[in-house]
Amino acid sequence: METVEEVEREGREGLARIVGRRAIALARAGQEQYSVLVRTLYYVARGKLDRGALARQMYEIGNRSLFLLTVVMGFIGTILVLQAGIQTKRVVPDLSMLGASYLELLVRDLAASIVALMLATRVGAGIAAEIGSMVVTEQVDALRMCAADPIDYLVKPRFLASVVMTTMLTIWSGGVAIVTGMITAEVVFQVTPRTFWNLSLVHSSDLLICLVKCVAYGAAIPVVSAASGLSTFGGSEGVGWATTKAVVNSSLAVIILNFFISSAGFIAFS
Repeated sequence: METVEEVEREGREGLARIVGRRAIALARAGQEQYSVLVRTLYYVARGKLDRGALARQMYEIGNRSLFLLTVVMGFIGTILVLQAGIQTKRVVPDLSMLGASYLELLVRDLAASIVALMLATRVGAGIAAEIGSMVVTEQVDALRMCAADPIDYLVKPRFLASVVMTTMLTIWSGGVAIVTGMITAEVVFQVTPRTFWNLSLVHSSDLLICLVKCVAYGAAIPVVSAASGLSTFGGSEGVGWATTKAVVNSSLAVIILNFFISSAGFIAFS
């Protein structure tokens, strides 16, 4: 019979092994993503630009995400203004600054972050599934045999398209959220569009932070997703795991980047 101390010691050793494996896997994933990022930036700077592939990826990332983001940001704009107005009226009856506060929050953080999280689920999953399928069917190996780097051929067009279209989609989605928020403020709280459209709290630093976030998110999503796809193994089940990992890691990358960029912006412009 094992004593209580032996059982507890085995449990602690099992927990240590689990934590160690997770830490090693996390470090290995970070190394893979860093390698993909460095090689992608190298080919962006030195490689040839395939305009046809870039245009196809811009269509896949941008045009095919337009309807989803329009619906999502439309409802989010309505919900945010409605909830903010209700909570504000419990404290003060004056809602003249409702639009100014909403626009500041939308420009500084919400527009870029929500768009990026939506793209991480739709675009990130698509990139990982497509590249992962090419890995398990040995198409990526065929590219290497033809002296074509998969990073240059597969990742670079998606990287450039994602950076451009994430910025464009953020501008469009922010506009949709502003319009739906403005309509909600007028219908529910009788705040006129002229009063709602108050840019007194929006500064150039907010626009700069928003642009930096768009570029950072647009770069992170294809890199993380492509790294997940390139590490696929085992067949269709492996493609499924790679797709799940791409969505989780891309969303996590967006949240972490949001923290660091927002903190750096607060320190720089406070």
